[in-house]
Amino acid sequence: MFALALRSIRKRPGRFTATLLSAFLGAAIIMTFNSLHDTAGQPGVDAQSAESLSTAANVVGGYGTLLVFFAVASTLTVNVRQRASEIELLRCSGATPAQIKRMVVGESVAVALVGALLAIGPAMLGGRALLDVFQNSGQVDRSVDYSFGVVALMSGIDITVLAAAGAAFLAVRRATHGRRNRGRARKFLACAALVVGGVSVCSTFAFSATAAALMAPAAYGAILLSVGFALFSPRLLRGLLDLLPLSGPSGYVAVRNMRRRAAELSGVLMPLILFTAIATATLYMQGVESDAIAASGVPKSIDAKNLETLNLVVVGIIVAFSCIMLVNSLYAATTYRTREFGGQRLAGATPNQVLGMVGVEGLILTVTGVFFGTVAGLAGILPFTIVRTDSVLPDQGLGIWLSVVAVAAAVTLGTSLVTARRALRTPAVEAVALAA
Repeated sequence: MFALALRSIRKRPGRFTATLLSAFLGAAIIMTFNSLHDTAGQPGVDAQSAESLSTAANVVGGYGTLLVFFAVASTLTVNVRQRASEIELLRCSGATPAQIKRMVVGESVAVALVGALLAIGPAMLGGRALLDVFQNSGQVDRSVDYSFGVVALMSGIDITVLAAAGAAFLAVRRATHGRRNRGRARKFLACAALVVGGVSVCSTFAFSATAAALMAPAAYGAILLSVGFALFSPRLLRGLLDLLPLSGPSGYVAVRNMRRRAAELSGVLMPLILFTAIATATLYMQGVESDAIAASGVPKSIDAKNLETLNLVVVGIIVAFSCIMLVNSLYAATTYRTREFGGQRLAGATPNQVLGMVGVEGLILTVTGVFFGTVAGLAGILPFTIVRTDSVLPDQGLGIWLSVVAVAAAVTLGTSLVTARRALRTPAVEAVALAA
């Protein structure tokens, strides 16, 4: 089956482009920050510089590993669902579920390995640039030289390949096993994430206003709550669709399609909810922390500078990676609907009506993802603000949130409409004749 997997990649390389891009970016992020471990471990590096480098590598490395798994999982889930007819044909031809799993996992591991190897060069450049940022801010001594060693190389390759193998196994397992078992496991994980996230957020009140770790439980609680909402996204989306009084050809067809494809669209809602929650929570909490330090009149310590740098870097990574996840998922899902668009046009729909339908779908996805992402973000922001400043709401206003919403809407609507417009260039008769 591994040989069949390699032939499948050679015959249809375009299908694996999204997985390759996710693996490449994920490996680049992991190697970039884990190279700071190699740099900190060099002989002659002072203790303060080593601590700053190791902290950055540990914190962002954890975020990076989580994001890599979600990115690869979302793209592989879309890929496997689009291959339902191919997988069914293999089963009818005598292939067992175990053989199909080995084929899909083999494809994913091969693509992830190529992506990780391609990421070595960019990761070395990124790590050197990151070290310059720490040196320019005074957090790392300028005498420290950059090093890209075994820790960065092996962690990047191992984590990327293992994430691809695990995500592929789960995706193909969902495609070959019963829906009831999938629903139970998903519900259990979602409930666990919501419960642990709620406990983490509430534990913020156990810290003092000046505790160094005050931001940690609020931030991690917001992340876990966003993960819980993301896992519940099919149910949340169906509940919202039942409340929408949309009329007209585009609105009616959009709602009907989204009810039928709610499980598939969860792959789009996951990165959207995560992006909104983590970006909103981190930026507002960092703003509250910076204002509190400025009001105290005490100059920022090295630890405070480290925390600010880490937060900004984390948000930058989340923005870039979540955008890539959204673009990958939306592009793959919309391109796969070329045949559906062709059938709608042959049934009498105009290209503008099809684009209107796609636009309504994108708007509903954006509203759903932003709403639940904002709820998760607020759950972390409010306890942190209350403990840190004795106020309920931060003083930063709506500017940060509106910027996050603007990025989410631009990526979701832009990718959907541009991809749909490109798909509509194919004549309707040719589109219907395409293989599903």
